[in-house]
Amino acid sequence: MRLTRRAALAGLGALAFPRDAAAVEQTRYPVSVSARPITAFEPRSPEKRRFGALQFQGGLVLSSNHPRFGGFSGLARSGGDIVAVSDRGDWLTGRLARQGGRPAALEEVEMGALLGASGRPLARSGLYDTESLCIVDGIAYVGIERRHEVVRFDWAAQGMNARARPVPVPHEAKRLPRNRGLEALSVVPVGPLKGALVAVAERSGEENEPTLGFILTGPQLGLFNVARHDGYDITDLAFLPSGDMLLLERWYKPLRGVGMRIRRIAGRDLRPGAVLDGPSLIEADLGSEIDNMEGLSVHLEQGRTILTLISDDNFSFLQRTLLLEFELL
Repeated sequence: MRLTRRAALAGLGALAFPRDAAAVEQTRYPVSVSARPITAFEPRSPEKRRFGALQFQGGLVLSSNHPRFGGFSGLARSGGDIVAVSDRGDWLTGRLARQGGRPAALEEVEMGALLGASGRPLARSGLYDTESLCIVDGIAYVGIERRHEVVRFDWAAQGMNARARPVPVPHEAKRLPRNRGLEALSVVPVGPLKGALVAVAERSGEENEPTLGFILTGPQLGLFNVARHDGYDITDLAFLPSGDMLLLERWYKPLRGVGMRIRRIAGRDLRPGAVLDGPSLIEADLGSEIDNMEGLSVHLEQGRTILTLISDDNFSFLQRTLLLEFELL
């Protein structure tokens, strides 16, 4: 029997919608989304499935005529259920449909404004550049780049009707460059830092200098650094069940286009004062089906570790909203 979408979303204990939706202000609305399947990650080699340590499972080019659709920078996934945030302060939810084992469509799509503590859209208070998302144990954490803030929502109980509550950040985070702030956010799943909320800045210094990271909650609060190489900036992070950290990275050059990379960082290395670095799992440029890849989520599916990525189209007709799926080998 197929569960209803609301029941299925509770798989993480995180992606459920409110039971008593009539008791709170309604903010979500349906959005019609078209999806064109991507069957080959590298069009020049359509039969190729393995890329570095990942195997391409398929993807979608998503489009919609709705003016609020686009700009997706943060992503959470549980099974077929998707939650994303846009950098204009909107939620997106949907169910990923499959055909022949590959992503085929995004169904039951809804959007709605992230709400501030007052119940008004968060963006009206200037907290609009929502760039990172993770949902753990029913709580959704969102990083806000230009204002260098983190907020939390009781997603399991209230879904899109939840109101933002602040998560304290150190003063060093407030000093980050205005458009190079908290792009990556996730919660440590195991080990001495289990349950700690971790954030990483897109780029806190000059080209190829390390960027700042923050352990925001838990017993070992503190700062660390993440090594940067080859002009890549940090755009998201997610933890594997083992506790290892995956970093999604991107470079952009006006005359060269855009590139994407995912690095794996040993979880045992994460601690205050550390300088983190690790090997690349995959690297791609415009010879592959990528765009401005900004969101990363990890989940387990029948014993397999699945990575899902989403791109931020910057609301530009020159860019695309891509949803890509890989298996970690």
